[in-house]
Amino acid sequence: MPLTMLSRYLHPDPRIRRELVDLLYTSLPQVFAIGVTSVTGAASLAVMSGDAGYAVISVFIFITAAARIYSLFRYKSRAAHFSDADVIRWERLYGAGASAFGLALGMLSYRALEIDDAPGAWIAFGLSMSFCVGMVSRAAIRPWIILNTAAILLMPTIVGGLLRPEFAYKIGAIMLVFFWLTLREASKHLSAAFVERLEAKHRLARQATHDFLTGLPNRAAFFQALAETRDDFAIIAIDLDGFKPVNDRHGHHAGDDLLRQVAERLSFCIGHNGIAARFGGDEFMMLKQVAAGDDGREEALALARQAIRDLSMPFLLTDIPVRIGASAGILVSVDAAGNASQLLERVDRALYTAKRAGGGRFAWSDDEAVPERQAG
Repeated sequence: MPLTMLSRYLHPDPRIRRELVDLLYTSLPQVFAIGVTSVTGAASLAVMSGDAGYAVISVFIFITAAARIYSLFRYKSRAAHFSDADVIRWERLYGAGASAFGLALGMLSYRALEIDDAPGAWIAFGLSMSFCVGMVSRAAIRPWIILNTAAILLMPTIVGGLLRPEFAYKIGAIMLVFFWLTLREASKHLSAAFVERLEAKHRLARQATHDFLTGLPNRAAFFQALAETRDDFAIIAIDLDGFKPVNDRHGHHAGDDLLRQVAERLSFCIGHNGIAARFGGDEFMMLKQVAAGDDGREEALALARQAIRDLSMPFLLTDIPVRIGASAGILVSVDAAGNASQLLERVDRALYTAKRAGGGRFAWSDDEAVPERQAG
């Protein structure tokens, strides 16, 4: 299935999408069981009947079953390093493998009906239904795979039944169409309920690590990121200048809107290689890895200056332009292990040194000089 067609079935949240695909690839017991059973059944029919068609189909079943089992092992060994694009490709691969195996079983049923092998038809149909039952356990995860595979699986049996002269076979073929329609409705409802539970779980997890108002990481998430940071890094403490008068004059709703706009600007300023977090009120923290030595200090200084400059630009609150400012404390360190609280205390002291000097300034955590005012 082309990616443009598949995109309509993809969940918009990459984390949930990855979790769904991870669940698909936990189906090794079912895939192995139906693979061994199907190969055994098809090979038995080929041996007992001596039919070349059965023999060819048996080989096809064996190849598709082996390929599916191999892909399950390969996904498990490499999944930790997959990008979002890789996850999408592996979802398509799972769907292709299931469809190919379904086609092989469908061909077995068709061949049995074609050569009027009633015992063979029963065996092939039983294998097909076993495969269908196994797939239903995945219906809640990725229903498009189940429905496509079931259609490919049942179509040869339906066609074979309609081509038979006996009326009972034609009725049976029509009943299989209704079976697929029932499976479609059940899959849709199961998937909706399952995905809603996953979304709720992720929302709760996000609430524990993100600020509810701005959507930025919160204090806990910042400390976690700091603990995971290696090599040299910069911490920039940001406090807004003149936020309280705006909040008092325009109301708390306008103040909340202003904080959200501040969060957007800080997120853009820090980029993808760092994080901006809200610590509460109008205080924010930025964390980013920097180069060692003087180059790292220059990077940290440039980041602080850019943040102050961005926050000094006008904000629009219900079409009313509003100006505030920001002060910054800057710290560059090479070690966060075991002393995160001390680092935050140092950068906070630098921040309030800049605030006491009149705002719109930045100060270094290791500098006793008068804080430098941001150039206009």
